[in-house]
Parts: sequence; structure tokens; C-alpha cells
Amino acid sequence: MRRRERLFAIAEYLRARRTGVTAEALADRFRVTVRTIYRDLDSLRDAELPLRADRGRGGGYALDRAYTLPPVNFTPREAALLVTLGQFATDMRLLPFADTLAGALDKVRGALSVSAQRELIELMKGIRFTGIPAHAAPPAVRKAVEQAWFERQPLRIVYRGADESVTSRIVRLRSAVLERSVTLLNCDDLDKGEERQFRLDRILEAKVV
Repeated sequence: MRRRERLFAIAEYLRARRTGVTAEALADRFRVTVRTIYRDLDSLRDAELPLRADRGRGGGYALDRAYTLPPVNFTPREAALLVTLGQFATDMRLLPFADTLAGALDKVRGALSVSAQRELIELMKGIRFTGIPAHAAPPAVRKAVEQAWFERQPLRIVYRGADESVTSRIVRLRSAVLERSVTLLNCDDLDKGEERQFRLDRILEAKVV
């Protein structure tokens, strides 16, 4: 990576984090020496980037919270990879967050010029993924899970167990595990006060409560 590209990448990385990042962590991230990182940070300050250095636990280098950079501009190469990976996740039904992902991919495409969008289409033709799609979940269930996840709200689900028994319970999502053919949701079962794992495709109904 050329130095100019690295300087911009460091600024983007700090903007994304907005929490302290040590010089050692930056050096590891960009595969340069700590001394090089210090020189890069000095150059960013000279360019009037509002960097601050916080001491103590959780400290490090960060951008001033009031500072914003211009809108991100994707190159056709970057956009092609993001869109292709996102489309793969959709096609393989890996994520329950299909609506949010679709909106994000539309924004990535929309950030490109007409000529860059044409280049994006050509680049995507040369990338193919194969795999076993995860078992399908009803769209209404997927949408409720998506809402509960991002809004951090409990979810009432009707669940069909491995023995075909159907139960109703209220859960709070903790994490998701994406396997080749199954999407698993790790939850707090609020009815029983214990941690449980549920297969997304076995949730028959779901509603945010």
C-alpha cells in the first residue's frame, strides 16, 4: 500500500472506530512499523485532521467526535466485492437481516457513477460462489428477527422443536451462528430464565414485544 493510500485508510479506520486505537494496533493493522505509524499520524495532523491521543485503559488515537469526513466514495473494485459478497449471503440465506442488507447494497450501487456501475456489473460476472443454502425462514419471521436484533427488543416466537412439538416463548437475541445449511440464534429464554439455541427455519411465527 502506498503511503498516500495508507494515510487515507488510517483516517477511514479511525473514523469508523471513534474509540482509542494504539499505535501498535495501527501498525499491526497496516503492516508497518510503529515508527511509520507515528510519522503517518503527524502527517494527518499537519493536514488538519483533528486527532487526539487519550491515555489510560481504552485510550489511544482517535478522531474528534465532532469531526466528519466527506461521504465515502467506493471504487468499482471495492463495490464489486461488497455487492457480490452481500448477494452471496442473500442467496445462501445465511443472514436473517435480508431487508437491511438489501438496502445497504442499493446504497453501495448508488454511490457509483453510471460508468462505474457498468464496470461493477462486468467485474461481478467473474465472481461465483457455490454452497448449500440455509433452510428458508418465512419472510415475516425473518423481518421480526431483524427488527428485534437491531432494536434490541424481546421477541415472541412460536417454535417447532426437533420432536415436532410446538411451543410459544419470549426470547431476547444474543448472537447468531451461521452454519452451511442452518442459521442458529442464541437467545435468552425469558420464560425459563436460561440460554437456549433456536434454528431460524423452525420458528413458525415471530413478533417483537
